[in-house]
Amino acid sequence: MQTKIIITVLFVLTILLNGCLTFNTISYEVHLSPDGDGTVNVFVNDIRSDSFNQKDLDEDKKNLFDFLLKSENFVKQMKDEGKNITSREIIIEDGKLNGIVEYSFEEINNVEGIVYESPYYFLTVAPSDSILSTNGQVMVSDDYKRIVWDNSIKVLKFKMFVTKTEGSNLTSMAQFYKEK
Repeated sequence: MQTKIIITVLFVLTILLNGCLTFNTISYEVHLSPDGDGTVNVFVNDIRSDSFNQKDLDEDKKNLFDFLLKSENFVKQMKDEGKNITSREIIIEDGKLNGIVEYSFEEINNVEGIVYESPYYFLTVAPSDSILSTNGQVMVSDDYKRIVWDNSIKVLKFKMFVTKTEGSNLTSMAQFYKEK
């Protein structure tokens, strides 16, 4: 069972695809304002394709580099979800292609389903999901994992594992990126 976070990110990365793009980890920094709105920095580490043929790989490249990175349709789709993209870029670090997206929001629940119930923010994920790090507290039950942040914390941080990329048969997208 996938969490809402991973589902949303995979949706973002696989719009118009057959689910061929994946990545190693995803990190969020949610900057909260006193009014309940804020900004989010999303860091996607080691973007890869699981395509087994050239046609699917070409489609992955087109969607990553043309649609997700450059298209205004992508920005509009995210705005419809309450995420107003302010910047997006991909960079190569240590031979890996990474993505960085920044967006603003008006309601915290537009940020991967984070909920605010005074005095706490919380994010609930499936028990099988791997929370690698957070500045909140992780609570685990048989039915879910939950990250809880006290409302005194103004930047909510968490990092999730998505898939093993090192030593896998996944194709690194770094080799196809032409920096400008």
